[in-house]
Amino acid sequence: MVQKRSNHSLPSKKVVSAVLVGMMALSSGTAVFADTPATTGASVTAASVGQFSDVKSGFWAEKHIYKLAAQGIILGDKGLFRPNDYVTQQEAVTMAIRFAGLQNKLSTDTAVALPENVVVNNYFKPYVALAFQQSLLNKTSESAATGQKGTWGERKASREWITEVLVRALGKESQASAAASKATTFADNGKISASKRGFVNVALELGLTNGVDGNRFDPQGSVTRAQLATFFSRAEAYNNIKYDNSAEGIITGLSDNKLDLYVDGSVKSYALDASTGYFTKDSETKIAFTELKPYTKVMVIGSGSKAGYVEVTDPTVQLESTEGTFQKLSPGNILWIETNNTFQQFTYDAGTTFLDQNGAKIDPSAIAVGSKVTVSRETFSSAKKTVIVQVKSGIVNKTGTGTLQSIDTASKSLVIKNDAGNLESYTWDANSFFSYQNEILSPSELKAGSTINYTIRNNMIQSIELKQGVERTIRGSLYEVGANGSTITYKRDGGALEVKLLASKPEIVISGISAPLLSDLIADSTAGDQVQITLNPDEQVTKIEVLNRQMEQKRGASVVSYEPKTKLLTLMDANKKPFVVTLDDKTKLVYNTANPTLSGIESLLTTGRKVNVSYLTNRALSLEVIYQYDGKVTAIDTAAKKMTVVTPGGETLVLPYSNPAVQAYGKSNASLSDVKIGSDVALVLNATQDAISSILLKSTVQFEVVDMNYTSSRITVKKDGVTSQFYLDKAALTGDNGQAVELADIRAGQILNVTFNGTNAAAAQVVKLTTGQITAVDSSAASPSITVKDYAGTTETFKLGTGSKIVNDAGSALSLGNLAAGNRVEVRKDESGNAVVKVLNVTTQTYWKYDSYAKEIYVKRQNVNDANLYKLSPGAYIHQGDTILTVQSLKENDTIVLYLNNGTIVEIQKQ
Repeated sequence: MVQKRSNHSLPSKKVVSAVLVGMMALSSGTAVFADTPATTGASVTAASVGQFSDVKSGFWAEKHIYKLAAQGIILGDKGLFRPNDYVTQQEAVTMAIRFAGLQNKLSTDTAVALPENVVVNNYFKPYVALAFQQSLLNKTSESAATGQKGTWGERKASREWITEVLVRALGKESQASAAASKATTFADNGKISASKRGFVNVALELGLTNGVDGNRFDPQGSVTRAQLATFFSRAEAYNNIKYDNSAEGIITGLSDNKLDLYVDGSVKSYALDASTGYFTKDSETKIAFTELKPYTKVMVIGSGSKAGYVEVTDPTVQLESTEGTFQKLSPGNILWIETNNTFQQFTYDAGTTFLDQNGAKIDPSAIAVGSKVTVSRETFSSAKKTVIVQVKSGIVNKTGTGTLQSIDTASKSLVIKNDAGNLESYTWDANSFFSYQNEILSPSELKAGSTINYTIRNNMIQSIELKQGVERTIRGSLYEVGANGSTITYKRDGGALEVKLLASKPEIVISGISAPLLSDLIADSTAGDQVQITLNPDEQVTKIEVLNRQMEQKRGASVVSYEPKTKLLTLMDANKKPFVVTLDDKTKLVYNTANPTLSGIESLLTTGRKVNVSYLTNRALSLEVIYQYDGKVTAIDTAAKKMTVVTPGGETLVLPYSNPAVQAYGKSNASLSDVKIGSDVALVLNATQDAISSILLKSTVQFEVVDMNYTSSRITVKKDGVTSQFYLDKAALTGDNGQAVELADIRAGQILNVTFNGTNAAAAQVVKLTTGQITAVDSSAASPSITVKDYAGTTETFKLGTGSKIVNDAGSALSLGNLAAGNRVEVRKDESGNAVVKVLNVTTQTYWKYDSYAKEIYVKRQNVNDANLYKLSPGAYIHQGDTILTVQSLKENDTIVLYLNNGTIVEIQKQ
């Protein structure tokens, strides 16, 4: 049995140096040592915790390495920890002696006798000898362990051997003896040595170790430095030793580089820096410094006044509060409040924080008589100092800076996050004033996220001044689009010319044009487009919407003649009425080239050529040579061989055809019989523009993206189990809310609605997927629907019309009766706009472990054929009730409910 003690002394400097050298030679599992540190030729020092360059943030054993390195139980070499190096038996024993706090019993005599067959390096002899003396090692079994390669000390420590040493170091040998006859639940239970099985059972019961893949313990497997650090760190929960450089107390002061800890009646200060690691008792994931809270209980491990490891052991704030009505401040820093008709006094000092009802700091003199206040005092010392005085209700008059969190124009209220990070709620009235750079704003122009200066008078907003721009809209006429497409110049009504930079991919909206470009805008000094321009907070143009165009438009006009010298183009409209326009270098030209020029289009302007033209008085603003018409088929006269279509602009066209080619996606032998009344088509004209040459049937198909070749713009998709490929190089791409996106934004696993002109993709839009919990089911025959709350907390109702589908995860059809509140579903809309509801699989399991590298959850099998491995989605919602959890906070044997989408976990609900 290991004797426990409350304090220990460190070994001599010579012994520590020797151990350091031995502990560092881990990469090969064996090492040759000289008689003294001076002859090794190596400069070895203990690396400061947090400075191990080979232990990356998020590493699975990061917490345990931080902790034991801060305690001096494990060491590093020149900034490296080598977490994946295997540990030898003599090295493991050294760590066990330190863990058990037995250094003060070490002997420096390297001539000490060891049991037969136990051969170790001279530097480790004192540790191994002490381990035998303290019954951490069994002389009989260790002497009998022969037939293995290498000396006893340089052999790689096996998992079952380490387990025995660790359990003995905890003084639990008697429990191991009692559990020796009990079989473990591991599939390789028979491979665990009979003499070690009891120790394995105790270690499993204490949660010190788990199995490996395939529900195996792997008893003869080697142990890495990271694994051994984890074993010893977890075992400290059962170790009552107090290490000299560890202290547990209450945080009384906290700044970016300093922590004050109240311990046993006095305050000790620790320096903090980038190498300090912050953790919680119940999680193995590092937390941010900002998650530390004053007046909570923590354990600090450090060297001198430098904190290497900080662990929150109890997040409960150690304060007691008294509520009452503020009466007055008296000399001597005394605050008086009335509670239950009794006056109480509280002494405060410079360390006391005074807050208003929104959590913002105020001066004590700002508290108005009659205000309801809460006085909080610490409970961990006899002084019971007043640490916080907060106004709960009362008159507030203040100025401050912060960030707008939300604005509700209906209730005339808003929420501000002040510079201290606290939320404040206020209302406004007709006398409130809002501005930006001396320009008066309306409340509707205030945007969440804006930084502000604000003034409060009598609890009401007096003024808000924006310190940065807000999104806003202005109207005017378009004067010029910059040659490089980076600026626009416009003129406000009755104002001067203004120039604005364009944001990346500004949205263009022009009625009658399905996917307008910047080049579709008409800019002119006297008759440019009347537009509404949206500016972002950086005063960049994000949207241009054409409200009105002053020019006249003629579609389907025929060329009568063109004079190159005068640039006069004579045309005849559809009503046989002639008119003349003049072309110039500002005329927008569209014909079959990516780089149109006036000289290039002139050869096409032959008698009878059909064009679309827009003009102001007699100056042509745009000229387009017609190659095809888009529209909806309204009539097909097979006898006269004529087809009637209505264009998006409402124009009716009757076009003859002879033997047109027909293209339709997914049909290799499409014919004229596939063109129906109501079909959306693109009619490609012949060379003389007087008849239909080919008919491109327009269709929208929904696919799942399988793969993307970004170099060739080729996409591989899947629909109904069939895989196909096509190109997106000429398609307009949009996201799930209609915003323009790049090809690189399209990824495998997304759902796309692809619109085809014939067999060519003309547009593709990402389909919105809503995943979450059904909160209500309306099964009424008139308007059945479900309401779904997604994992971000947003609620949306989906109508389930006759075209809607309800399926399970395997694709089998379900009915509305299969849906109930509490079901987890994924909802999308198909290419026709009908809702598709997929009910997710659910399974209740017992948690085992998490592989952070593979992002996989292991659960314990109930039956031998059960699945015990599930992939975890990057955005999985992990929670217990309304509390959001991290995957690392899950403990072995926790009962968890898994919700699966295509076999991948999208939600974990801890029971």
